[in-house]
Amino acid sequence: MEATPKNGIQGLVENWKSDLIAAVSVALIALPLSLGIALAAGAPAMAGIFSAIVGGLVTTFYRGGHISVNGPAKGVIGVILMGIALMDDGSGQAFNYVLAAIVVSGAIQMVLGLLKLGRLADIFHTSVIHGILAAIGIIIFAKQIHVAMGTQSDSPSIVQNLIDAVKFLPDANPFVLIISLTGLLLLLFHSKISYRFFHLLPAPIWVIALSIPFVYAFNFFDERTLSFLGKAYEVGPQLLLDMPDTIRDSIMHPNFAKINTLAFWTTVFSILIITSIESLAIAKAVDKIDPYRRKTDLNKDLTGIGLSTMVAGLIGGMPIIAVIIRSTVNIHNGAKTKWSNLYQGLLLLLFIVVLSPVMRQVPLCAFAILLVYTGFKLASPSVFKQAYNHGTEQLVFFIGTMVLTLYTNLLVGLLGGLLLVLLTHMLLARLSIPEFFKMVYSSRTKLLKRPDGTFDLKIRGIANFLGILKVEKLAMQIPAGADVNIDLSETRMVGMTYMDFLAEYLKTQRATGGEVFITGLDSHVSSSTYNRALKISLVSSVAKLSPRQKRLRNLATEKNYQYTSQVDWNTIYLKKFHFFEIRPIERKYNCLRGTFKDLDISWEIADVTFNEGQAFTAETFNTTLMVLKLNKKIPVFTMEKEGMLEKLFDRVIAFTGYKDIDFKMYPDFSKKFLLMGNNESEIRSFFTEEIIRFFENHQIYHLESNGEALVIFDKIKLARTDETIAFIDYGRELASLIGTKSG
Repeated sequence: MEATPKNGIQGLVENWKSDLIAAVSVALIALPLSLGIALAAGAPAMAGIFSAIVGGLVTTFYRGGHISVNGPAKGVIGVILMGIALMDDGSGQAFNYVLAAIVVSGAIQMVLGLLKLGRLADIFHTSVIHGILAAIGIIIFAKQIHVAMGTQSDSPSIVQNLIDAVKFLPDANPFVLIISLTGLLLLLFHSKISYRFFHLLPAPIWVIALSIPFVYAFNFFDERTLSFLGKAYEVGPQLLLDMPDTIRDSIMHPNFAKINTLAFWTTVFSILIITSIESLAIAKAVDKIDPYRRKTDLNKDLTGIGLSTMVAGLIGGMPIIAVIIRSTVNIHNGAKTKWSNLYQGLLLLLFIVVLSPVMRQVPLCAFAILLVYTGFKLASPSVFKQAYNHGTEQLVFFIGTMVLTLYTNLLVGLLGGLLLVLLTHMLLARLSIPEFFKMVYSSRTKLLKRPDGTFDLKIRGIANFLGILKVEKLAMQIPAGADVNIDLSETRMVGMTYMDFLAEYLKTQRATGGEVFITGLDSHVSSSTYNRALKISLVSSVAKLSPRQKRLRNLATEKNYQYTSQVDWNTIYLKKFHFFEIRPIERKYNCLRGTFKDLDISWEIADVTFNEGQAFTAETFNTTLMVLKLNKKIPVFTMEKEGMLEKLFDRVIAFTGYKDIDFKMYPDFSKKFLLMGNNESEIRSFFTEEIIRFFENHQIYHLESNGEALVIFDKIKLARTDETIAFIDYGRELASLIGTKSG
């Protein structure tokens, strides 16, 4: 890995070119999304642009992140819509009242950051937050689907909006609908189009650009009616984006007249909670994909975002947060420092000045379909499946919070969701209310230092989201690089959010050179195999092996291998492979280990659960893989079946910059496999005729070398016992071939 880029002015001077190039892609994506988010929130279109510009020009100078991008995001749509509805008194000042709430929430957020309370976001239960985001997705979808169809639902009820979308489908304006469907097809298939020209611009820009010819074809510039299948439909300027002539004309100022009302403060705290939680969660997500492994100062980030939100609210902008899609684009396009965020703000300012006449020719339905697509992804079936995979009770929390939010508002949804979690925890722990809170706050959780310099963190009682701040305080007393044993054997219950915290701490401490072990969960049971699932201790419970686990244990006994069904938290070595560098590993378990003694090569076969995707919409996959730990150096390469698991490996190829290496003398091998690597001459030298013939004549696996070891797996599913045996035989034969090569 290359040296970490310098901070400050020196970083700006050294990396301006790469940061500027990345900022162009980010700004092109931010332009349509910022406009669309503002329109979806019932705000003036320029409110989104102001937010994105301030997010670049102001936030960059005071924030804790290194490479994230700041601006408006879909998470704020629901709170702005709610605020407008709560404070609409018919005076036409509803959004001005909301701007005042944005300014106040930003001020409170800034104070929270200065008081170093950024970690408060950790106490909000994960499934509750996901439930709120799903509700936001449904709100976005329900509101924007009518704009995309050219219909209108006047009901204040989100559920009724959805019902109306189905009811009004026969009345959809076909001249609007064709633009929306074209945009949707572009969003769905942009990544699959092989024609290179279509990849010069991001998908949202293509949706906007290709909508304009339809505007001219149907002449939306004049108020008139068009006929389709004998029915008349109205078209006209009301279907186009309405933007003021100059930026100065777009500026709006906050109105604090409602500051003494409950509606105002409900809006303030809704904005504060949603933006703080989402920003901090995304900051941590961006840290995971930062190629330089830098860590965000969460308190400083909160302060900077609060300051920027105040500035945005004072000129007519929306709340500012860190945004995951634009941050990911920023990283994948080579940004190195925080200055790329500044450049994207400057570029947006330039774009909106230069492209303003063009933007007035864009139909509203083009922006709407971008938001419909986004809303669906936030509440897609895969999101529900992920909640269920985390545990049956997590699905209950998720759906309960989502439904409560849809029928009330985001603040009630959040508080109600947390109350639902607490009540469920009490029932599962079989404790009365006083006993429950006593075991949360008065438990004898302690940190002990051993004579050898290692630490024991003994956690007792109820370990749920309410106790995270306490255990964090203890964890902060452990020096970097120290070995830690976290003992959960005397816990009555361990919640998922608590396990999330422990897993994150484990990764952080190991990154400093310390070893961390989480023990004492053998007598706990859960409703899911997810390693961070809620766990209940039952005195009489004994961990039972599944039939597959019993077969693996028997195989280990028969062949003198080592086997453990428990979660192995040591996954650092897997992160040295490109495939897992960009995919967070949830857990490794069912580990079978052995050594090919005659070759002095050790191996491990394990089930691995990993995430693919971005933040709140990530999908979870399971696979069984084999790692051959070689005793020699070999070239770094990736090899897979042509067309195999294309969706998952696309990002590996893009991330590494590898190119396909063909062997003209072995056409069958080159047709079967996609072989990639940077050092072509070393790879060609390594792939001797014997090794090529081996791959031609054996099961086709995905195979990757990091220079010291090989990772091998077949499908994104768990292997059967017979497939595990085949893995071992395959690994032995391959190891034998590699072992006979000169080092």
